[in-house]
Amino acid sequence: MKRKTLITGALLCFVTVVFAAVAGLSGKWKGAVKDPEGNDHSLHLVFTVDGDKLTGTAQAEGDPLNIQDGSVAGDEFKFKVVDPEGTEIPVYGKYIAAGDSVSLNFEENGAKFHATLVRDDK
Repeated sequence: MKRKTLITGALLCFVTVVFAAVAGLSGKWKGAVKDPEGNDHSLHLVFTVDGDKLTGTAQAEGDPLNIQDGSVAGDEFKFKVVDPEGTEIPVYGKYIAAGDSVSLNFEENGAKFHATLVRDDK
């Protein structure tokens, strides 16, 4: 009986932490990514989380792009954006609650990119 209660309690704590992480991902994020030539490009993301669905916008240069096929699983998420030329860019990320930051990985035109974004309080 004690074991069952302990396991149930542990599962409830895990679920609470997962939902807190997912809820923490919603909001505005800012950062920069370096291109292959070493130039910085600003990134601005706006996330809305509804259950396991992720929506919002991503903006580097130019107009914001809508996030498509976004999903959240625990502290990890993924989505894609389609640039004005029609190229799909898949993005994989992780929400780091302790540092209140987001880590992103994506590939565009054969080059791999990584960026860390922080919450944009504006």
